[in-house]
Parts: sequence; C-alpha cells; structure tokens
Amino acid sequence: MSYYKTWMDKSEDTTNRQAYVEYINRYYALEKVAYEKILGAYPDNGEFLSGTAAELSKKLDFPKDSMDVFVGFIDGIKSSLTNADDIDMEAIDDDYQLKLDIDYEKLYYNMRDAKADWLYNIKAWKDILTEEKRNKITREYRENNMAHSDKIGRNDPCPCGSGKKYKNCCGKKG
Repeated sequence: MSYYKTWMDKSEDTTNRQAYVEYINRYYALEKVAYEKILGAYPDNGEFLSGTAAELSKKLDFPKDSMDVFVGFIDGIKSSLTNADDIDMEAIDDDYQLKLDIDYEKLYYNMRDAKADWLYNIKAWKDILTEEKRNKITREYRENNMAHSDKIGRNDPCPCGSGKKYKNCCGKKG
C-alpha cells in the first residue's frame, strides 16, 4: 500500500474516534515543526525543499515510521506549490524526488483558509511577508469567504425605488 493511500485511509477513517484524533493531532504537531523549519530558514531554505521523500522527511523531523504523515504534509502543501502538477502523490515512496516550489502568498492564504492559526501565526512569517502583505491577504481571504445573501432585509431600501424601507413598502404584510 502506498504512503498516500495509508494517509488517505487513516485521515478519513473516523470509526475509531480516539485513533483518528490521535493521528490527526500527530499530523498537526509534525506539520507545525516542518513549517517552522521551512519558514524559519527562508530565504535559504532550499535544503528543506528538494531531495528524496525520505531525505526531506528526515530534515523536517518526521519520524521514520511516519512517511504516511509526511506524504499528508506534501498533500497539504501541494495546493500552494507552483509545480504541484509535477508531484504524483500515489508514486511517492522513499526514493521519490521532490522539489517544492512554494508560492508563499498562496501558502499564507491557504493556511488562513484552513483556519490553521498555529501555522499562519508562525513568527517567521514576519520575515517572509510584510505585515501589510499579510493583512492584505487576510482581508482578501475574509472578503472571499463572506456570507452573501440575495434576500432583501426588512430595513434595506425597497427595491421598487420608493425610497422607503422594505418593511414599510413592498414588504408590508397585509
């Protein structure tokens, strides 16, 4: 069974709730350490971004028996890579060559989207993206995820153009 298949099976199987929670919490802890290493070494972080899967896993402090969790990390960061199409998740084994070309702005946005405050609050972000840029990305994220409704509110102007509130015009119950 491939590392990716193991990752998918374990990260989606909630039949044993305790085992699932332990597995996901282990992933979150290892993911944070990996991102702290990658972001903390920026811009000279190439050693953490290129090599065999086994080499990168070791450099990013994933235990040897956690290659499935490491592949889960690759699956998670994949949407933030400029070369995502070059990575075949099913084919990743110890000798699989990885090159992670990270789009840092997209990564920050995706961390916001995942609501992963333990990741987008990593101190090293201050050395990668300016505060202004981080705030802009945060605003963009919030605008893109704001709930919108086509329903007319009772205190909104009436769409008939009368200038009255909807509740005092077309919305009046009679």
